[in-house]
Amino acid sequence: MPQAPSSVDFALDRQNLYREENYTDLNVGAIRRLIPVHPDGTPDPARTEVFVGTAHLMTPGGPLPVQAVLPANNFAEALNSFPAAMQGAMAETLEELQEMQREQKRQDASRIIVPGR
Repeated sequence: MPQAPSSVDFALDRQNLYREENYTDLNVGAIRRLIPVHPDGTPDPARTEVFVGTAHLMTPGGPLPVQAVLPANNFAEALNSFPAAMQGAMAETLEELQEMQREQKRQDASRIIVPGR
């Protein structure tokens, strides 16, 4: 059951804040660079940056978002790791979709009513 709007805690974790930068080629995908910051917005060099690759696969039902954390310590490494990471994320997403289809078929098969039984 959904929570009442007044009971949702919207307080941000002040020890886990990041500034976000986005880079894209306007064609294949984008890389989000998450830079750790202190609560006053200044960089927090004690924590490491996080890079996340994003892309969209076109399906008959519309675009399907795919994303993966990129194993990288800097932007150049993120650019280099983007293709392999996105291939892996795409393969994982397709496997999950196939499993969902198999599960749906199993559920559909269990709904078959055989006359006389």
